Amino acid sequence: MTAQATPQTVAARLLRWFDRHGRKDLPWQCTTENGQRDAYRVWLSEVMLQQTRVGTVVGYFERFVDTLPTLRDLAAADEDTVLALWSGLGYYRRARFLHRAAKLCVERHRGELPREFAALGALPGIGRSTAGAILAQAHGLRFAILDGNVKRVLTRYHGIHSHPGLNAVEKELWQRAEAHTPATRIADYTQAIMDLGATVCTRSSPRCDTCPLAGDCIAHRDGLTAQLPSRKPARAIPTRATMMLILRDDQGRVLLERRGPQGVWPGLWSLPEALDPDSAWRIARQHAQIDDARTIAPFAHVFSHFRLNIEPLLFDGATAHGGIADNPHLRWCTAGELAALGLPAPIRSLLLSIASATA
Repeated sequence: MTAQATPQTVAARLLRWFDRHGRKDLPWQCTTENGQRDAYRVWLSEVMLQQTRVGTVVGYFERFVDTLPTLRDLAAADEDTVLALWSGLGYYRRARFLHRAAKLCVERHRGELPREFAALGALPGIGRSTAGAILAQAHGLRFAILDGNVKRVLTRYHGIHSHPGLNAVEKELWQRAEAHTPATRIADYTQAIMDLGATVCTRSSPRCDTCPLAGDCIAHRDGLTAQLPSRKPARAIPTRATMMLILRDDQGRVLLERRGPQGVWPGLWSLPEALDPDSAWRIARQHAQIDDARTIAPFAHVFSHFRLNIEPLLFDGATAHGGIADNPHLRWCTAGELAALGLPAPIRSLLLSIASATA
């Protein structure tokens, strides 16, 4: 069995590959006057890229920084603005942590992300890998990262079996990641290994013929690229059902309700919900005077841990009761106002489709 290359050799291969094939025009890679990347933009991109592909993130990132170009702007923004900019990316806890961390940076760190690893990692939503990515890419400091793409590259290259989410396996992967991180060109290396995982060492159909590490990659040698990384044991996804009430008045306004702090879509504006038709009518009458309703085509939305079957019920010509104006968790909203609110993506799509169908 041929011995694998040293960590230094692996890093050199990746950097040569990056110089020829790496991504160098992503919007968060622009540098400041001192030639380094902006820490705020690196941080924002790292949070957005968690569980989301680059192709999806670019547009959201550009809209976000156009509206909130600095960390201080993010800290000063209201939550509805942040959630509206995030709407469609999912995993909304990421946006709330981002917002909270920005406020803490203003309060405790003079409006900047700290450069100390411990202080950075203590901020909401910034774990070990995100902190390392910020320090490596924005400041050139030698810290390893271990996102999903890097895990896949290292798991295959070193032939590591068992699911990467297991504590023992993750510990080994961190050791490998730290060993491979070079002493120079750290920002480029960090981008290189992420790019390799995203564009070459992909989850399915990896392009091993173009990979700079294929020569001594154990998974490639042993025909295990389809098996590694080992998948998390599958489990059945439970199904839930809800009715969503669309109360629309003669002006075309729709009644929205802010969700509570727990459960799915916490704190976002959505539609009143009911479990069955009887409770749907009862809840609708609590909010407005109504005469009739019609069902809209049901649809499903799949979360990471369950499937939600949604049956929309449209109450047209609703007349608002006076108490809603005094309730901060209820509001009548025009179609034009939806863009400024944090709405779950499927609810936004539902309301826009209904508005266009009746326009």
